[in-house]
Amino acid sequence: MRISHYLFLVAMCLSLLGLSACRKIDTLIAESASIQITNENLDSAIFAGGCFWCTESDFDKAPGVVSTISGYIGGTVANPTYEQVVDGKTGHVEAVQVYFDKTKTNFSQLLEVYWLTIDPLTTGGQFCDIGSQYRSVIFYRNAEQKEQAELSKNKLENSGRFSQPIVTEILPSTEFYRAEEYHQNYATKNPLRYVYYRKNCGRDDRLEALWGVKH
Repeated sequence: MRISHYLFLVAMCLSLLGLSACRKIDTLIAESASIQITNENLDSAIFAGGCFWCTESDFDKAPGVVSTISGYIGGTVANPTYEQVVDGKTGHVEAVQVYFDKTKTNFSQLLEVYWLTIDPLTTGGQFCDIGSQYRSVIFYRNAEQKEQAELSKNKLENSGRFSQPIVTEILPSTEFYRAEEYHQNYATKNPLRYVYYRKNCGRDDRLEALWGVKH
């Protein structure tokens, strides 16, 4: 965008719409520029770690992450609904598609973030959410991601941190279906409900016990 065009927008904004509207336009301009820059170096990864509200929120805090999308993957039904998935009959897993800037982070670093957000010792669910639709899975998009995921898992297994086996699966990614809009950015749109759910699910207490890190 030309500087003169930007200054014209600011002037019009100040005279006609007021300062608050100006700030909105400035935000849109900044977001547009950011998207143009990051798209040149954009990559994605898919992680399942129980309730996608929590996984999405955790990855939103990770450096280099541009955006996250909650959705469903790994099932046999096209365009599944939330009700179908939580019923446990479609084979899908709640997961999050993470878009990241490769100049600021990489898949290996995101794996390190991922482990600290899940319970890798529990099969058939995560925390208070029980069922295969809530199990922990790393979905790889290509051979490089598969190799890095396996190396990361082996490193954790050989670290001696846990006496129990690491049960998190590593699977090829299939069709990823975006979840309903009310699930997107749930922690931001519904902060009180989100905090209440997360606390009562025992997620952070278990994570601190496993990793010694507070969330």
